[in-house]
Amino acid sequence: MRRILMIEDDDAIIYSLSEYFREEGFLADAVRSLRETETINIDIYCLILLDLGLPDGDGWTFLTRHFTGGNPLYAGEKAVMNRAVVPPVIILTARDGDADIMRGLDMGADDYVTKPFRAGVLLSRVRAVLRRRERMEPGETLSCGELLLNKTTTTATIGGTPLVLTAGEFRLLIYFMENRGRTLTRNALLTHLWDSDGAFVNDNTLTVTIRRLREKLGEEGRQMLKTVRGIGYRMEACDD
Repeated sequence: MRRILMIEDDDAIIYSLSEYFREEGFLADAVRSLRETETINIDIYCLILLDLGLPDGDGWTFLTRHFTGGNPLYAGEKAVMNRAVVPPVIILTARDGDADIMRGLDMGADDYVTKPFRAGVLLSRVRAVLRRRERMEPGETLSCGELLLNKTTTTATIGGTPLVLTAGEFRLLIYFMENRGRTLTRNALLTHLWDSDGAFVNDNTLTVTIRRLREKLGEEGRQMLKTVRGIGYRMEACDD
């Protein structure tokens, strides 16, 4: 039976969701503070429900610890990819401001549900997140010529040589490879690179990130990644 971890300090929510999830085929465990999360193995869970308001801090600390340290797609620009993906996270909180929602999703949460909520709707969101995660097979790889990128192990190579990329460069490369042959506007790229602290990445940062990515990709990479003047950039489709 699949297990869900609730990081939640409201006993009524813990009890009602535990019973509800059990009826729907899930086991649900709960911890009530950030300190308790340090004593458990989160890898045994298929999904985490995270409250932002906890007695000894907030959920941002949990996301920072596990996504900045463990998921490079949402780490700070100086981070280097070195660990596998953590279980999917749905933020479950009373905070309904746009800034909190955007911050949570851009830090790596898979969904954001506000309180009060309906248990049936939450269950549907849980199942949707799990379906999306299950479609990503372990070792899922993107390729373009001699460029290979593994989204699960968060590694990239070109011509067999490992690439050392920042989190921003890695996210950008995934986005280009998933949209090969399509012209991506600068605005779309800027939105995609929204950083882990909720600050919008500016135009100059995008230019620098693309320049550094091209340098690391070398000659073959520079041939793949084209500038579309006045619009944005395109990664050329290539024979794999």
